[in-house]
Amino acid sequence: MNSPKFSHIKQDFFKTLRKRVEEYFTTNNIQKTGNGTMYVKTVVMLCMYFVPYALLVFVDFGSYEYLKLLLCVIMGIGVAGIGLSIQHDANHGSYSNNPLINSILGETLTLVGGNSFTWRIQHNYLHHTYTNIQGHDEDIRSRFILIFSPHEEKKWFHKYQHIYAIPLYSLLTISFLFKDFRQYIEYTSKGLTEKINSTPTKELFRLVIFKSFYIFYMIILPIFIMHIVWYKVLLAFFIMHFIAGTILSLIFQMAHEMESTDYPLPSDENVIENNWAIHQMETTCNFSTKNKFLTWYCGGLNHQVEHHLFPTICHVHYDKISKIVKETAQEYGVPYHDYSNFGIAFASHISALKKFGGAI
Repeated sequence: MNSPKFSHIKQDFFKTLRKRVEEYFTTNNIQKTGNGTMYVKTVVMLCMYFVPYALLVFVDFGSYEYLKLLLCVIMGIGVAGIGLSIQHDANHGSYSNNPLINSILGETLTLVGGNSFTWRIQHNYLHHTYTNIQGHDEDIRSRFILIFSPHEEKKWFHKYQHIYAIPLYSLLTISFLFKDFRQYIEYTSKGLTEKINSTPTKELFRLVIFKSFYIFYMIILPIFIMHIVWYKVLLAFFIMHFIAGTILSLIFQMAHEMESTDYPLPSDENVIENNWAIHQMETTCNFSTKNKFLTWYCGGLNHQVEHHLFPTICHVHYDKISKIVKETAQEYGVPYHDYSNFGIAFASHISALKKFGGAI
């Protein structure tokens, strides 16, 4: 399937917006990459993951078994935090001006079970370029039991997907153990490796090595070296991933699969109606941007509009530049989707799932 092209009409909006955003950073003498807030958050998120892990593996809690459950939950929150805040900016190249630092911190994704190669192809290239375009955006790809587009073929059970979707969202991060291999085969067969200046051999080697290391320290070390009962290890593993998967899925789904967002199809000439920037405005939305804690924790991805327009700007700046984006969008008559709080956004996502599945 050939990739669609974007129209070149109405280019003034993004030209003006880019100029104003550039002026904001120049006038205030601010770098577009991370700052002290980002560095502190990095330490906090990594500690939320590795400190509970160390306690679970190396400390005997005796009769205080309930503390282990709490630690598993904290680890899950840490996994999601690493994915949302650290590796996300690093793999976009927005964490630091130093490519080596971005590369190193981008690999925090592999430490929690993912793969930076497949993520960068799926997210940076396919999702950010072809947002909500069926057949090109991997994020709305049909999972058979779940559909995320009004253009997908509906089965009878999709009428109920708004009921069973959230429990299935919890499987997101644990699916990385298998999905990354499927994506590696698919992406290399399409010649997409060159998009990140790598080679199939190098990425296969890294995939196998990092997955093996992850299985070793998460499963083999606790069971066979520390002699922790196997079912307790697996239970802790699944609890952690269920927490992380649910958080990550909701944050990303509520940025695009909503009632207000668009799902355009290419014309007969394989052209999308709008230019790329306006396409992003029509297919992306913000939520709960006034919630400082949520903004901090989810890596500013509740400012998804700003992120899609400026993915190489670190998320710690999104709150400030959002005012510029909103005002410019209003000036040019371009949509700016923004849900005031998490509850309203969640309700809209559920309603969108109902529509996709034919329940309403």
